Amino acid sequence: MDNRAKGTTGEAQAAEYLRQKGYVVLQQNWRSKLGELDIIASEKDTLVFVEVKSRKSSAFGTAAQAVNPRKQQKIIKTAMGYLKSRGIVDKDVRFDVVSITGEEVELIKNAFQSDGRYRY
Repeated sequence: MDNRAKGTTGEAQAAEYLRQKGYVVLQQNWRSKLGELDIIASEKDTLVFVEVKSRKSSAFGTAAQAVNPRKQQKIIKTAMGYLKSRGIVDKDVRFDVVSITGEEVELIKNAFQSDGRYRY
C-alpha cells in the first residue's frame, strides 16, 4: 500500500473515530495552494482542524510526534486560508491531532496553539 492509500485509510478511520466522539465532520482533504487540511470538523461551537498521522508502530516515535512546529505552522496558515475562502470571521477554532499507531487511536485536543479565535 502506498503512502497516499495509507493516508486515506487513516483519515477515514480518524473521521469515523471523531464522529463517535461527537464531532461533525464537515470536510476531508481540503486542498489549496497553501496546503492540505486532513479533516475539518465542528465540535459544539468550535471549528476544528484535525491533522491525522498514522504509523505501523512507535519504533520511530509516535504518529503525533510527526506534527512538528514547522508542520503546525503550515496547518495554521492553511487553516487561515480556509477561513478566508469561506468568509468565516470571529470564530473559535482549535487544532487537534488524531494519532493512529498500529491499532491504537488517540485524539489530542488542542494539540498545538493558535490564539484560539481568528479575526481579520
